[in-house]
Amino acid sequence: MHPETHLTLHHARAAELRAEAAAHRLAARARVPLDLRGRLGWTLVEVGLRLASARRPALVG
Repeated sequence: MHPETHLTLHHARAAELRAEAAAHRLAARARVPLDLRGRLGWTLVEVGLRLASARRPALVG
């Protein structure tokens, strides 16, 4: 492999990595903070458990 070819491949890969890093930074900024997601998730779990364990009137038949 010629040195110029190797250098060209290196530059192409470096550009790909920079683009991936930029995309990752944008996605990280747009993400909902974990604290809010965690609180919402546990609140939904609690509501679901309350609904599942709610006493229902017995059917008399």
